[in-house]
Amino acid sequence: MPAEIKNVFVLLLENRSFDHMLGFSGITGTDAETGQPTAIAGPSGQYINEHLDVSYPARSPFQEPIPVDPAHEFPDVLEQLCGKQAVYNGGSYPSISNSGFVSNYARSHSQEEGNAPGNFGQIMTGFTADQLPVLNALAKAYAVCDGWHSSLPGPTFPNRLFAMAASSGGLDHSPTNAEMIAQETIDGFPLPKGSIFDAIGRSFPEHAWRIYSGGWFPLVAALQGITLSNVHSFADFHGDVSGGSYPWRLTWIEPDYGDAVNGTFIGGNSQHPMDCVGRGEELIKNVYETIRNSPIWESSLLIVTWDEHGGLYDHVRPGSAVAPGDSEPHQGYNQYGFPFTQLGVRVPAVIVSPWIEAGTIDHRPYDHSSIPKTIENVFGLPFLTNRDEAANSVFRLLTRLNVRTDAPPELPDFVPPRVPPKEIIRPEGESVNSGNLPVFLHVAMRHEAALSAPKKRPAVLQRVQAIQTRGQARQYLREINDRVTEEKAGLKG
Repeated sequence: MPAEIKNVFVLLLENRSFDHMLGFSGITGTDAETGQPTAIAGPSGQYINEHLDVSYPARSPFQEPIPVDPAHEFPDVLEQLCGKQAVYNGGSYPSISNSGFVSNYARSHSQEEGNAPGNFGQIMTGFTADQLPVLNALAKAYAVCDGWHSSLPGPTFPNRLFAMAASSGGLDHSPTNAEMIAQETIDGFPLPKGSIFDAIGRSFPEHAWRIYSGGWFPLVAALQGITLSNVHSFADFHGDVSGGSYPWRLTWIEPDYGDAVNGTFIGGNSQHPMDCVGRGEELIKNVYETIRNSPIWESSLLIVTWDEHGGLYDHVRPGSAVAPGDSEPHQGYNQYGFPFTQLGVRVPAVIVSPWIEAGTIDHRPYDHSSIPKTIENVFGLPFLTNRDEAANSVFRLLTRLNVRTDAPPELPDFVPPRVPPKEIIRPEGESVNSGNLPVFLHVAMRHEAALSAPKKRPAVLQRVQAIQTRGQARQYLREINDRVTEEKAGLKG
């Protein structure tokens, strides 16, 4: 294979299933494995969920915004995949039918404003190709993987850990503030075998990796070994990559999460379901066009995927998985006795390089552990866990004998939302233990520690440990955001 990849880019977005984003796109192309004509595996009218004697088919188009956040914690995904009567007590996962998406959405949110029974079927709907022109153009121009699954049937943070480390260290749920304090402390979230950042840093001490973020609190910064100095504003991405030399082997890109305190993520570009997809499409377009028109295009590989399905329907039943082998059920922060031998719901994944044939469709199985596996293949690194050792690598999609000359320099413009999302303000007195809020809180804590004298770090830890409510978290995040902004501006000045 003549392709020599020196720069791997990863863009990890939020909470969208494959059927929801690309299942109704009608994309056709060439099978990556057989070379024969094929089409992506999308749903048809035969796929339904039933709830209260009403049938809800998989259909399009999707009308955004969705009024409430679909649930996607471990018990919710259990119901979505196995039906509302499913019970899990650890060990083997129950039989999967993908039959409980509507019942879970209805049960979780039926009392919330805007989610009358007639809207329950919204969880089954997906975008048409014209609604997502950027993503569809990118998928057609390069390779789309329709067998890519989240790494466990659970929420964002453990799935993102798998993308970074082929393991979540046993974490199978969204951690609480107390758990993050106990597990992370100020040194960062530890993983038994370390992360792909550790691995590439050992092999390439110079210019190993760089992080760009739409805000100062990227979830990757919760990891041990990543500090405030490693977080760069996405506003600098274009200039850095477009310069005469960009030496970083791995570039990790996180979106702007918008209103993370209220859990709506409105105003960001992460494509979280309660926000609209337009700004996320704009982010994908900016990342691609920057790399495509840079001096390093011919040595680059870009992976665009979503951390988990966010409660949105997908018709493909997830398969089994290889356990990472670095943790035991019911130990540490393994709340449900989950052994990590079951994949989660399918998510979109698009792979971009001038060494990939246009119109490639890959039906082979992948999960987020395929990200470290690919990086290991590209740079000759050892495996981190049993999961990435067994995972498929997208490096094998780079099949061309010479670089493409027809790669589009630009993608279409994104479609702005017809109806903006409605701002939701949660009560200030609500518990801080909601979704990813404790993780954002601890990224902020690590930033404060980096800006403080060593002797003051115990006080920083105690301060965050005392945060109990959403309002207290909001105040703390605003304060630290202002401090980091001032610090970064001073360094640039």
